[in-house]
Amino acid sequence: MSRLVLGVGASHSTLMNTHWAEVDHLPAAHRFRDGLAQARDALAEARPDAVVVIGSNHFRGMFLDLMPAFTVGVGEVRGAGEAGTPGGPLPVDAELARRVVDGLVTDGFDPAFSLRLTVDHGITHSLQHLLPALDVPIVPVVVNMFAPPLPSLRRCHALGASIAAAVRGDGQDKRIAVIASGGLSHRLPWPKWFAALSDDDRFLVEAWLNGRTSWSEYEVRRRQIIRAARPDINEEFDRWFLGLMETGDLSALLHRTDEQIEEEGGNGAHELRAWIAMAAALTSAEGPPAGRTLAYGAVPDWLTGMGVSLLTPSSKETTA
Repeated sequence: MSRLVLGVGASHSTLMNTHWAEVDHLPAAHRFRDGLAQARDALAEARPDAVVVIGSNHFRGMFLDLMPAFTVGVGEVRGAGEAGTPGGPLPVDAELARRVVDGLVTDGFDPAFSLRLTVDHGITHSLQHLLPALDVPIVPVVVNMFAPPLPSLRRCHALGASIAAAVRGDGQDKRIAVIASGGLSHRLPWPKWFAALSDDDRFLVEAWLNGRTSWSEYEVRRRQIIRAARPDINEEFDRWFLGLMETGDLSALLHRTDEQIEEEGGNGAHELRAWIAMAAALTSAEGPPAGRTLAYGAVPDWLTGMGVSLLTPSSKETTA
C-alpha cells in the first residue's frame, strides 16, 4: 500500500518570475518566497517517490473547444513554458496516474485523461519552486477553475478523497506527496465566456477558443490586459481559509456557492479547489491532517494573496 506523506498548498503568479524586481522591497513577497523554500525543504525531507499535482488551467493546455472538469495526465506531459515557468517534457508516474483514473471512475467520477497533456503555470509554477530539479515523477490533475460551470467545492473534496483511495490501493509501496497550486484571493480581468461585454472580454474569449494552435498571436495583448488590472485582495478571507487548512476541517467552506466565493475572494479564489482536494487526500481514517501556515502576504503587484500551507497526515502509515 502506498502512503500519503505530505501535502503542500502554494499560491502561484507568473509575475513572480518576470517582475520580481518590482516587489523586492515588499516584506510580503519575501515572506512568500521564504515559505516556498520551507515547503521545498519539507518535500525533500519527505522523500516522495511521486507527487500528485492538482492545479488549474489558464487556457494554454485546454481551451473552450473542449473543457473537461477533471483531467489526468497519464502519458506525455509537457510544460507550456510561459513567463519563465518550466517548458518541455516533465517526468510522469504513468502507472500511478492510470491507477488514479481507474479509481476515479470506480468512485463515480468521469475524468478525462490525456496521453499528451500540456500544462501551464497552474501546474508548473509549483514544480518550479517546490521541486526545482524536476526529478520526481508527477501525476498532474488539472481542474477546470475558470470556465463555468465549475465542479463544486464538495465535488473537489470528493476528488481528493478518491485520489487518496487510489494511492492507498495501488498495491505498491510508494511515498506520495500532494501539491495544490493556486489561489488565494485575487480577481483576474477575465470574463465568463458567455458574458463577454467589452472588447477585451471578446478578445480573451476568442483567445480561449482559438488559441490551441496559435497562442503566441494572443499573448502580448493578453499580458497587457492582466498587467492593467487593479488588485482585489481580501486578506481577511485568505487568513480565514488558511486557518481552516490548519485544522484540516473545511466543512465551513464546502457549502459555499461559486457566487459567494467570487464575492469574497474574486474569481481567482476558485483555485482553492486544488487546496480542498489536497486536504481531503491527506485526511485518513484516523482524522484530518495537521496543518501549518508557512507564509502569507498580500502582494498587489501580483494581484494576489500569496500563501503557503503544509499538511501532515495523522495516519501512522507515513512513518513506514
